[in-house]
Amino acid sequence: MEQAGKGWRVLFWVLLWWTPRYRPPHVRWVSLLKTRLRRYARSLLVLTGVAALSVGAAAAAPVASQLLGHPPDSRQPTPTPTPTPTVSVSSTVPPPAARIVVIGDSLSTGLGTSPDMAWPNLVRNGTSGGKRPLAIVDAAVNGSGYVSQGDGGSTFLSQVDGSVQKTTQMVLVFGSENDMGTDGSVLKEAVSKTLAEISAKAPDAKIVVVGPPSYTNAPEPARLQVRDEDRAAATEAGAVFVDPIQEQWIMGHAEELIGPDGDHPSADGQHYLQETMEKIILANLPE
Repeated sequence: MEQAGKGWRVLFWVLLWWTPRYRPPHVRWVSLLKTRLRRYARSLLVLTGVAALSVGAAAAAPVASQLLGHPPDSRQPTPTPTPTPTVSVSSTVPPPAARIVVIGDSLSTGLGTSPDMAWPNLVRNGTSGGKRPLAIVDAAVNGSGYVSQGDGGSTFLSQVDGSVQKTTQMVLVFGSENDMGTDGSVLKEAVSKTLAEISAKAPDAKIVVVGPPSYTNAPEPARLQVRDEDRAAATEAGAVFVDPIQEQWIMGHAEELIGPDGDHPSADGQHYLQETMEKIILANLPE
């Protein structure tokens, strides 16, 4: 009995020693998981603390700079402005039309063709919408001259009174062979009076006097006299004088440029005058 009691005591101490050290497998896994979770929690707390310190340092930097007398750096990248496309007004807006008045006889009315074919109308239509449009008022009347009275008693002077305005920029007087046979002094006085009236009504207008043309190389003395008196009066008035006889307008080409009546331009003749007169107008037009 004594030996049996001693054996139980030995077994008791063995069990007492082994029990704290023996753990079932599931207990060991739970213990390992708890250990790793504790390590992860400690790492997360460390990272959170570092982030908090960084944010706090960034927030405190401007305050610290102000306290130390240094303003915070507020510089930001300057955005590059987008260029605004420019529109050229001068390329889309045409210049204003020059205001021109034509004083003359049947060579400027289209007699022998039609009013639409008269050279002043052709010049006006041909230059519209161009670089230098011309707004032409055709005041010419059949049969008129400086002295000669045409339809309705019209003279070059009455045409000036009825058409030239202060805003007129050029007055072109063309002709006239209708004054052939008039006394030279009377003719010159009539020319001078007409040009003076133009200057009075349009002080800034350019005056261009175009003498009578000749269709042959041997112009009549009376035609030459009209040309000479026109030129003398124009020179005295400071006007520009153009001599179709000296420049041989139409000479040698009368068959195609003059109509069947032998006196007035044909359609080709009107286009010839259009081209010739347009050059004269543009060359003398004030800027």
